[in-house]
Amino acid sequence: MTKSADFEIFLATNPGLEAVLCDEVRHKGFKRPVAVPGGVITHGGWPEVWRANLWVRGATRVLARIASFRVTHLAQLDQLARQVPWGHVLRADVSFRVEAVSVGSRLYHEKAVAQRIGTAIHETLGALQSPDAGIVVRARVERNVCTLSVDTSGEMLHRRGHKQAVNRAPLRETMASLFLRQCGFTGEESVLDPMCGSGTFVIEAAEIAARLNPGRSRHFTFEQLATFDAQAWEKMRSVQSVRPPAARFYGSDRDAGAIRMSRDNAERAGVAAWTEFMERTISEITPPEGPPGLVITNAPYGNRIGDRKRLMPLYRALGQVLLARFGGWRVGLVTTERHLAEATGLPFLAPEAPVPHGGLRVTLFRTAPLPR
Repeated sequence: MTKSADFEIFLATNPGLEAVLCDEVRHKGFKRPVAVPGGVITHGGWPEVWRANLWVRGATRVLARIASFRVTHLAQLDQLARQVPWGHVLRADVSFRVEAVSVGSRLYHEKAVAQRIGTAIHETLGALQSPDAGIVVRARVERNVCTLSVDTSGEMLHRRGHKQAVNRAPLRETMASLFLRQCGFTGEESVLDPMCGSGTFVIEAAEIAARLNPGRSRHFTFEQLATFDAQAWEKMRSVQSVRPPAARFYGSDRDAGAIRMSRDNAERAGVAAWTEFMERTISEITPPEGPPGLVITNAPYGNRIGDRKRLMPLYRALGQVLLARFGGWRVGLVTTERHLAEATGLPFLAPEAPVPHGGLRVTLFRTAPLPR
């Protein structure tokens, strides 16, 4: 694991979104991306790790795979973990912690696995373990094969560094970006979210259109690794690819607080010049000037049956307004219940796979262009 070595890089995402993330990774020029359960595998060196954190919108974390070996008992793990060249990746003066997962393996005691690996790192490198350390070594023992990775991201990548205010049950930016991609959004058309909350879909769409890197405003834990080259990283970050979008991006909500929140978040993200947020009910929304685009929203959904029944009129009203006024526009609707989506009366295509979100499972329902 030297600075120039080529190794496996794992970009994690929500289960159900692996193929969409793989498409993004491929289009951004990474080597031989392959969708696997829980994410995408690609290959490269440390500059590709930095670039993945800086560029890729749909990944939740970027892991650098540093070793893999077959192991069936703790004494063997002790020996093999000490053979890993930890000093090529970790720094002796930066504390770390180890997290372990075991699936279908003889080494089933995850705390013991983490403890043995942590001891091996400390005794061979000298770095101290700390439960609060930002550097995380992740060990996955699956079918008696132990894969060791370093989490290069730190805070999850949906934390772009711009959004200080959020509403209840916000959709993460990483998920929003992949749902936009599933709806065919490339940055060339307008987007409207009629229940915008804190503005996630609108801001994400504007950033995509403006070619703003999602990781431009935050730090990553790879900056504390032995492989980090501050000069090369600064050169990579300083490349300006911003272009003024050809389209504009719109959000509305009946809650005045949500509109203030969205405007503030857009300002911090640097996209206020290309976004508009208006206090409106569903019955008041109209298409903005210009060619048809995409209406996409993370509509309210309830956990109890009574909540769902109460939400039916909202979904019906949304469908009626879109069918009456938004001919030629495509629609993306994120919700938990097929019955709620069907209440809109919109001509949805076959739904996408459900995706875990906040303890629930949400589905993206999409349409082709609505009839004019």
